[in-house]
Amino acid sequence: MSLSATTAPPSPAAPPPPDAASRRRRGPLLNRLDLKYSPYLYIAPFFLIFGAFGLYPMLRTAWMSLHDWDMIGDHSFIGIDNYTRLFSDDYFWNALVNTFGIFAMSTIPQLLLALFLANLLNRTFLRAKTFFRMAIFMPNVVSVAAVAIVFGMLYQREFGLFNWLLSFVGVDQVDWDGQRWSSWTAIASMVNWRWTGYNTLILLAGMQAIPKDLYEAAAIDGAGQWRQFWRITVPMLKPTLLFVIILSTIGGMQLFTEPLLFANGNIIGGNQREFQTLAMYMYEMGIENLNTAGYGAAVAWAIFMIIVLLSLLNFLLVRRSAK
Repeated sequence: MSLSATTAPPSPAAPPPPDAASRRRRGPLLNRLDLKYSPYLYIAPFFLIFGAFGLYPMLRTAWMSLHDWDMIGDHSFIGIDNYTRLFSDDYFWNALVNTFGIFAMSTIPQLLLALFLANLLNRTFLRAKTFFRMAIFMPNVVSVAAVAIVFGMLYQREFGLFNWLLSFVGVDQVDWDGQRWSSWTAIASMVNWRWTGYNTLILLAGMQAIPKDLYEAAAIDGAGQWRQFWRITVPMLKPTLLFVIILSTIGGMQLFTEPLLFANGNIIGGNQREFQTLAMYMYEMGIENLNTAGYGAAVAWAIFMIIVLLSLLNFLLVRRSAK
């Protein structure tokens, strides 16, 4: 007779402690909340700063432009009278012409030179590339006040270097800040010297993103350097070109520091407003004249709308040429 061993049924597992169960339930919930809401927390500081120092001043300026705003006390509502006043303001149109003139004399040569230099720095045969890339960016690091001081000395009427060089070819001394064309030339040269290297590096970065296989295939087909530049580099570089053009447009329409320092702090830009820009006129109306702050705000919004229209025009032109 054999004895059969019997096994006792397994005892039920003890329930987990309440704290462990609640942690397991909270874990997936916290993960979902983290994935859903944490990106908004990461970008929230930018929007808070932009709202405080960007959006609110814009809305405040728009509200001020609808009033006869006196910084001392009077804020009477006048609707769009400040904007209609712009159309009959000779000083505003003078500042607009000066701004576009300096913009054309600075931005167009600047972008063409930046495109040429970027293409040169992108060549494989160039040695000491890092040195030249650093050197071409150095003017942008220099303080704009120092740039204005140096160029102010170069453009002096009596002892300036440029007038001294012009004397060798029989040209009389030029009063650089006394005439419109000469003051535009001087200010445009300051802007070009300071910002050409900056735009060059942006265009260079765009060129380096173009696949090298395209150039190799074009070379096999017999395309020279010049044909490769116009058939490959420029079409592939159009998004970067659009970015640089829009940045240059914004900077050109907001030109303030260079002409102000060239005028030695004279906000009207010369004795006859020869080179007063829109930004300088806005400062004159909105800051220096405390009783015309509302009109200065209207000038500021006019600058904003001009920048928006020019940026849209640049975008449409580049997009159309890309088809």
